[in-house]
Amino acid sequence: MTQKTLTGDLLDDRTELTTAELTRACSTSIEWVIELVHEGVLEPVGQQPQQWRFSGTSLKRAHAAMRLQHDLKINLAGVALALDLIEEIETMRERLRRFEKDEGT
Repeated sequence: MTQKTLTGDLLDDRTELTTAELTRACSTSIEWVIELVHEGVLEPVGQQPQQWRFSGTSLKRAHAAMRLQHDLKINLAGVALALDLIEEIETMRERLRRFEKDEGT
């Protein structure tokens, strides 16, 4: 059996990506990233696309947006709503896990 070693960078809220880095990481166009910003899917820091900085979690959202658009043919407004609802569900599940853990002790 052959072993493969994968390397990568851990991206979180402290990681900053430029618009160019985000487009390369997603293999997409700057126009698509601008559309995501206009729909509220991504929230960059900065005034102009050339100045924008995105958090590492923005990359996760952008990839999820790509999957929703490609797999389910959802428009960008629907993508924004779906991602917000998914994040809200994840937050509620985490709260429930903490509550159940506290109740068990």
